[in-house]
Amino acid sequence: MNADLDHICLAVRSIEKAADKICQHLGYRIRTQKVLNTRQDVYVQFLEKQGSLDFKLIMPGSLKSPLIPFLKKNGEGLHHVGFKTDDVTKTLNEVKEKGAISTLPPEPGEAFCNELIAFTYLGNGLNVEFIDTDKRVLIDKP
Repeated sequence: MNADLDHICLAVRSIEKAADKICQHLGYRIRTQKVLNTRQDVYVQFLEKQGSLDFKLIMPGSLKSPLIPFLKKNGEGLHHVGFKTDDVTKTLNEVKEKGAISTLPPEPGEAFCNELIAFTYLGNGLNVEFIDTDKRVLIDKP
């Protein structure tokens, strides 16, 4: 399997507050606009820093968001790590053969310009997102 670490995702209650802190304290800058991912009912925004991994921030899109129970149980913090692979479906099948649990089969990810994403649970508290693109919904620039 060919998969490289792409981003670290934090579940937060406020993207704006979290982004401000990360940018102020760690020197990141906002990479993308805040996007509503209607399939998972979360808002998503990426932060970047040259020579470093992206941070992906997610917050509930509504009070019915599946992220609400996660935040109630775990509080804000690490939600998943994202790995870029050549083929989302193939990689997901490979890790499932090794015992991983698929939590979201491949589907278009709105924050990734509708390229495929998939989620799996590897155990030991590690949730993984597989992507096969560098695309992100970017900030509109004049």
